[in-house]
Amino acid sequence: MFSLGGSILAPETVDEKYVREAAGFLKRLSARNQVAVVVGGGRPARERIKAARERGASWAECDHEGILATRENARALVKALGADAEKTVPETVREAAVLYGKRIVVMGGTEPGHSTDAVAALIGDWVKADVFVNASNVDAVYDKDPKKNHGAKPLERVGIDELIRLLDGEGFNAGEYPLLDHVALKVIKRARLKTVILDGRDLANMEAAAEGRKFRGTVVVP
Repeated sequence: MFSLGGSILAPETVDEKYVREAAGFLKRLSARNQVAVVVGGGRPARERIKAARERGASWAECDHEGILATRENARALVKALGADAEKTVPETVREAAVLYGKRIVVMGGTEPGHSTDAVAALIGDWVKADVFVNASNVDAVYDKDPKKNHGAKPLERVGIDELIRLLDGEGFNAGEYPLLDHVALKVIKRARLKTVILDGRDLANMEAAAEGRKFRGTVVVP
């Protein structure tokens, strides 16, 4: 189960080079594993959310605008995967779970109020995934915010309760979700879902994590 952050899939617009490379990686992995991917919105989502706020939209409507952007990103990845992907981009967790196990399932967000990471965690719980790979431009969980603390240290392992503490107080508005939002954290904890956090731009490292080999990043212990 993968969550591909918008920060790497669409840092400005959809990064077509990255999408092609990620599609190749996912095809290889799907030859020996069942694969599902939830993609984030990136800058296209933030721009849609900003425009919605400027016209006076509610936060729920802003979330919906972001969700529409994630689905467009999902369709770009489906196109790159070709015959290896399900052509339908599911709009609910249940739809994704029904399709899971045949071809690669790719989707974006579902409902306002939570992130695409939460959607991925919910699918991972539903299908009893072996591992949930959270891939973004963040290479690990740190003991302190590395943007504010030069001495912050990456953690190879972190307990789910400690991760909840580290992320407490992060933003929860549309387009401002933290590394993992509160819904994703709750699902990981209750489902005891094996979770790894890594830099999704390093596809070889992500493949190693998905297959249980040594990788660079953080294991979240539920």
